Amino acid sequence: MTAYGYFLSSEEFTPAELLDQARMAEQAGFEGLAVSDHFHPWNDEQGQSPFVWSMIGALSQVTSLPITTLVTCPTVRVHPAINAQAAATAAVLTGGRFRFGLGSGEALNEHILGGAWPEAAERLQMLEEAVQVIRKLSTGERVTHHGTHYTVQNARLYTLPAEPVPLYVSGFGPEAAALAGRIGDGFVTMTPDATLVEQFRRAGGGGKPVIGGLKVCWDTDRARAVKTAHRLWPSEQLPGELAQILPTPEHFEQAAGLVTEDMVADAVVCGDATGDHVAAVRAYSEAGFDEVYVSQIGPDQKQFFDFYRAEVLPRLRDGMSVD
Repeated sequence: MTAYGYFLSSEEFTPAELLDQARMAEQAGFEGLAVSDHFHPWNDEQGQSPFVWSMIGALSQVTSLPITTLVTCPTVRVHPAINAQAAATAAVLTGGRFRFGLGSGEALNEHILGGAWPEAAERLQMLEEAVQVIRKLSTGERVTHHGTHYTVQNARLYTLPAEPVPLYVSGFGPEAAALAGRIGDGFVTMTPDATLVEQFRRAGGGGKPVIGGLKVCWDTDRARAVKTAHRLWPSEQLPGELAQILPTPEHFEQAAGLVTEDMVADAVVCGDATGDHVAAVRAYSEAGFDEVYVSQIGPDQKQFFDFYRAEVLPRLRDGMSVD
């Protein structure tokens, strides 16, 4: 049965607001939390970007829900050895309820130290080696690693959870899905694409978890919801590799000038029609996903959680249709 969680948007909300949302998500009946890991927001209108590891420490003290990063890039901005230590501590703080979502990253967050942004194929190679480093350190043994991209010298993690942190690998195309099947404990992808799920499973994913997520904008006025989603998240509608290669929020704002409100209205569930929300989330279950994380765009968080508690989650769990 598919589990339904809430996706905390660290690009859009302050740390205090994210903690409030986590509490409301648990009270509303969501079964897990996902949190984004960014250095920059996608645009200045979103306006936030707290440090994810500080947030996870705080979240561990206010909720009993499992927490997953969706996703962390462990290859450029922060060395994989430090990511391994951070993930292990997060797992200890949460009593083993932390899962580490990993991806090949975006220039938006990873270019900040001044290095060149690698091509996609090299980024996948770096991700694979980073996973190797994290797994070695997760054993608690002393690790020395001299690889193509990373060096680790006499490193050992002393604060470790009872079991290694599950590593869920993100991908949006067949090569990344195959890599996730080969090296990951689970697969993360953001569209309800049954073909990608099958590619992951054929490549070694078997019965491992598949996780997805979507943004919605609840509002009693659909037109107003569309405007809110267009103002805050036009970047979601940018095509191809733009999301991976544009380096600054200003570049995303320039590119997003090509995204119209009609494009957002066609792609994002906006308004308070229960059937629209149920159908959008259920599409992931039908595509073979094990967990789906929903994120509310904009300020109406309490109303969103009330709506999902009363109208959406019961129908999803009972398999009820909505006219």
